[in-house]
Amino acid sequence: MTDNSRNGLPASVEENGTEETLQWIVAAEYKKQRLDKYVTEAMEDEVSRSQIQLWIEQGHVTVNGRSVKANYKLAESETVEVRVPAPETVDIVAEDIPLDVVYEDADVIVVNKPRGMVVHPAVGHSSGTLVNALMFHCKDLSGINGELRPGIVHRIDKDTSGLLMAAKNDKAHASLAAQLKEHSVSRIYNALAHGNIAHDQGTIDANLARDPHDRKMYTVVSSGGKHAITHFNVIERFGDYTLLELKLETGRTHQIRAHMKFIDHPLVGDPMYGRSGGRGLKMQGQALHAASLGFTHPTTGERLEFSAPLPTDLEDLLLHLRSR
Repeated sequence: MTDNSRNGLPASVEENGTEETLQWIVAAEYKKQRLDKYVTEAMEDEVSRSQIQLWIEQGHVTVNGRSVKANYKLAESETVEVRVPAPETVDIVAEDIPLDVVYEDADVIVVNKPRGMVVHPAVGHSSGTLVNALMFHCKDLSGINGELRPGIVHRIDKDTSGLLMAAKNDKAHASLAAQLKEHSVSRIYNALAHGNIAHDQGTIDANLARDPHDRKMYTVVSSGGKHAITHFNVIERFGDYTLLELKLETGRTHQIRAHMKFIDHPLVGDPMYGRSGGRGLKMQGQALHAASLGFTHPTTGERLEFSAPLPTDLEDLLLHLRSR
């Protein structure tokens, strides 16, 4: 389930049958913000702004218990409530898609996701995803995230390769989700960035929020947004490019990609945050790989650490750079 918080202030959540109710108290920094924008940002990637606007028209969104328009300007301390309608029924079919299973037991499965695979289905796109493959392979997955995302505890982008864990039962799911929230899950990425990064190591501590010009993107903001910290170490330099190891202290949507753009060293091949061209370097998607994943086993309490080698396309790119 989404961490339905507004700048760190938790929303109250009630479930009545299949309908979910979310509630926020408007903080001072959000006064005069449009209602539709406020709710869209509060719900992160789960619901589009156009869908929120439709819910407002249908009376599913209220301010202090009354219906208002999407462009209503909020005031401090007002109560915003969203009654999320029951989801449309979507048939998710188990598909015999090959999986690179790194670890598996009765509680959890760790897979090495290939670049180009979407993690979970969405309405109108219900096949070919990691969830379809997991449903065929596992038969049993946690139901906490609902029918579209069974077992999914965290995500990596479609064109990011590497390690991802999924839960096979609700107890395991709750434990892994709590570890993510407490930042005790270790996640280390490898990435190839544009430019020569001068410092051998560093930390990017910059809050992220939706880009006001493109809701699919995130950008660094001087105030508000969500706290985001990325640590980096230089592994190898190639003049115009730098191979990095990046460790997430927080796990915001597009965090590494947005942070690297912010320091003017975007990832090679990134179609959203990157640069075009680049001395002949070509990648299908961003040069980003979830190389290491560590967590505490939800049943045994044992600390588990896993690693996955770089995908062939990124390895070939590095060989090319070394041979120049």
